[in-house]
Amino acid sequence: MNKVKILNKTRIRRKNRTRAKIFGTLERPRLSVFRSNRQSYVQLINDEKGETLAGASTNKLITEEKLGELIAEKAVKKEIKKIIFDRRGYKYHGRVKAIAEGARKRGLKF
Repeated sequence: MNKVKILNKTRIRRKNRTRAKIFGTLERPRLSVFRSNRQSYVQLINDEKGETLAGASTNKLITEEKLGELIAEKAVKKEIKKIIFDRRGYKYHGRVKAIAEGARKRGLKF
């Protein structure tokens, strides 16, 4: 089997295992991170109602740290101070870590 396919299956298994334990509410929404080869996307999700409260991406040529700060500002406008961080099976380093640090910098509590 192709090495990339094996790594993707491993990441998907890890994502599902983690996602089964994480549940966002209106008071503490889930900050979901998706990382593609070119872009990074973040969403604040209320899993009780299944709705997205806020979202942002690096489509406007901003860095991941600025992306974390942007989503934190949107959360503060909606009076959200605490979140649950869902890294979706990605390792906590590089772009994912930069997003988390940017969000912490603007006052979100994980």
